[in-house]
Amino acid sequence: MIPTTIRAVAFDLDGLMFDTEALFARVLGGFLTERGRPVTPEVLAAMLGKRAAEAYPALKRLGQFDESPEELLTELRGRFESEMDAAIHPTPGLFALLAHLEAHKMPRCVATSSRRAYAERLLRRHGVWDHFSFLLGSEDVTHGKPDPEIYRTAAQRFGIETDALLVLEDSPPGLAAAKAAGAFAVGVPHEHSPAEGLGDASLIVASLNAPELFARIDQGNV
Repeated sequence: MIPTTIRAVAFDLDGLMFDTEALFARVLGGFLTERGRPVTPEVLAAMLGKRAAEAYPALKRLGQFDESPEELLTELRGRFESEMDAAIHPTPGLFALLAHLEAHKMPRCVATSSRRAYAERLLRRHGVWDHFSFLLGSEDVTHGKPDPEIYRTAAQRFGIETDALLVLEDSPPGLAAAKAAGAFAVGVPHEHSPAEGLGDASLIVASLNAPELFARIDQGNV
């Protein structure tokens, strides 16, 4: 089999570039505890890596809440955003990886299930907005992850086939989307998304500056 040349890289945002999942899990846990609901792996799995349009109806159903999905979203978003500027940090290896990709003149984008305004706020606050060619957010697709639409759209924006796109993800829905799109999917696990749940990854690495990941980029193919 002839290796495919890597021509561009797509980054997920939450949990991959920034440690947002820890804050969200804490906010969600407090919200559920206040209402006498347990914090279960099923609830976290229904929320993490998904667009709000899919996540909050699932939260309403699993928690059997009287509030509408929109009301739940407003409450949790307000709690999260009140803390995000102080509580969120770049993940280990992010800046090293960006520098490495720039040295290889490798185009980059962000493809997230979150809103564009929120994503831009994070990227600008942490000084990485200018490192990316474009941003795709939840408003830019009809179907959220695990549907492959966002990564097919990213490849189209780059003007490449999806098999020439390397995708960096931390969640099962994101990796399922990348795999279904035909991209080379790299999984980066963390506390709230362990490696055993990342079965759709073509490669699993411990961090964004893992030697195995840099070697793939240096080789230029997958």
